[in-house]
Amino acid sequence: MKKKMILFAALLLFLSSCAPKFGEEEVVQEKDNKDQKAVIPKYNISDSYYRIVLPFKVSGARGEVVEDLNTRLDVDEFETGLMRLAQDRFSPEEYLFQEGQYLDKKTIKRWLERKRTPSQLKREKMKPSENVGLNPPISDNGTNEEKNKKSPIYLASILEHDYLVKTSDNKVQLGGVVIGLALNSVHYYETEQGYPREVEIKDDVIAREGKQIAAEVLSRIRNMKKLKDVPITIALFKQAPKSSVIPGHFFAVTYVDEGSDTIDEWQSVNEEYYLFPSDEAQKNHRDDWLKFNNFKSDIEEFFPNYTGVVGKALYRDDQLQQLTINISMPFYGKAEVVGFTQYVTGLVMEKFPDYITVNVYISSAGGPESIIVRQAKEDKPFVHIYQ
Repeated sequence: MKKKMILFAALLLFLSSCAPKFGEEEVVQEKDNKDQKAVIPKYNISDSYYRIVLPFKVSGARGEVVEDLNTRLDVDEFETGLMRLAQDRFSPEEYLFQEGQYLDKKTIKRWLERKRTPSQLKREKMKPSENVGLNPPISDNGTNEEKNKKSPIYLASILEHDYLVKTSDNKVQLGGVVIGLALNSVHYYETEQGYPREVEIKDDVIAREGKQIAAEVLSRIRNMKKLKDVPITIALFKQAPKSSVIPGHFFAVTYVDEGSDTIDEWQSVNEEYYLFPSDEAQKNHRDDWLKFNNFKSDIEEFFPNYTGVVGKALYRDDQLQQLTINISMPFYGKAEVVGFTQYVTGLVMEKFPDYITVNVYISSAGGPESIIVRQAKEDKPFVHIYQ
């Protein structure tokens, strides 16, 4: 949350200092079967972001992802990663973003449940039509440990994003839907005595179960009147364990044409996060690991108050795309903050190639001190020191 606040503050400063004035474009959008005026901001802060139709329409499932996923890291990556994948089909130049309007919280909660067995339906006095859980049923027989090992919960969360397109008569209409399915890599449960236990789920099982769930989700979506004919993208996300210091990642995506209710093929998404420094980063990306270690060593050499430098690296198709570095130090004056930030900025420009985006967040016990952002292919970084 703190990193988000830092980035937001930096963004506001950037926009107020060097961005053109915001404009807006009026359009007509349907709401509750009636046309209403809406506006589209003319200025887009980045080609990596979609413009959003205003007034902002909140999803009926708002907050559900935060409740479902293990860590804040997974919550952020699940949403931003889904938007990143959406760009392969829905260009930010042509499409507008809107939070999901068709899967509400009640629907998603019911879909995330376990499917009931006939005896469980009878005992819980549920109608067969209400038995819509997408996770496997759990047996009535055996210990809690035996039952959970045999039938772990695979599906952790469902996220819907809608993409709108402007028509020739100055209206906006639904142009496509993107669905993210977050899948557990670890299933957590308790024994009858209340002891916490966990079951690791293998990658091939995650992929198999995720694709089966996706087929059922597509079928249900196509039965919704307003989603019968729109293009649909479904992406599978592997959630990280609760103890992880890096987020999970998307590993598969499928594109379903308008009107189709079958999934013909899946495409692999080769994305993964690495922690720097770590044995995994050293083993799989040694050159980048060396660059980071040299960066870290230079800081240790010139600033004796140094306490910690940690990096989170996003790889796509085995190529480093973005490196986020958090530096924590005890500072004893603003001059020290300024000098340290200047020094680190120089290291960023010197140590890391220009084809990656580097974000550096510098903080102390008192809170954020400064931020450095070097966008890929940019000659000059953005630097801000908090007052």
